[in-house]
Amino acid sequence: MLNWLFDKKKNKEVNLSHIGIDLHSHIIPGIDDGVETIEQSVEMLAKMQNLGFQKAVTTPHVMWDCYKNTPDTILHGLADVRLAAKNAGLHIEVDAAAEYFIDEHFVEMLSNGGQILTLPGNRVLVELPYSTPLMNTSETLFYIIEKGYRPVLAHPERYTYFYSDPSIYKKLCDQGCELQVNILSLGNYYGENVHKMAITLLKQGLITFLGTDAHRKQHLDLIDKCDKSGWLDKYPFQNEKLLSE
Repeated sequence: MLNWLFDKKKNKEVNLSHIGIDLHSHIIPGIDDGVETIEQSVEMLAKMQNLGFQKAVTTPHVMWDCYKNTPDTILHGLADVRLAAKNAGLHIEVDAAAEYFIDEHFVEMLSNGGQILTLPGNRVLVELPYSTPLMNTSETLFYIIEKGYRPVLAHPERYTYFYSDPSIYKKLCDQGCELQVNILSLGNYYGENVHKMAITLLKQGLITFLGTDAHRKQHLDLIDKCDKSGWLDKYPFQNEKLLSE
């Protein structure tokens, strides 16, 4: 059921000013599966500002089979986005990190001391395969910590292979990994099972951060129409503390 997207009588305007910072989006044009033009970047930032965000840390994919982004490509794109946002009169702060797919290239960067683009607090946003689990997920996350970073696992509620043993989520948290839920998972955008897992993880107190994971303005428009069932207001997401780190 997608009633949460369309029942305007029950919806009210979403205000995310208490969240403060979005730490997962794709708003640098032409370098991954996010926006294609700088105009689309500005539209997304304007919408984020209207939603109440003070800062957006965009996180282009680094996935060596598909998106061979480097710090240079990401930071050059960031400079263009910042300039366009300034020229448009926006006051939302914009920064960049990356969403690193855990593959051989990422592990090699860690091993060789390559430059990793981080979220505040020396955090590294990482993602896993959607269909097939990695054999060494825990070991790789521990290696990230060993190298001096703090891993943040993007959208854990979407890795359906964890559903057969949900205890893995707490094990990852106990190991030192922070979890970031996608805001649209709190509705049914990704399906009912993902929605249920997102709510379960929230109820268990395992989610640290909220992210839009917005690839286009339409994702942000859906947030504005979302029946949030109170979770965005009552759950103690820790995004805001990143503004001071």
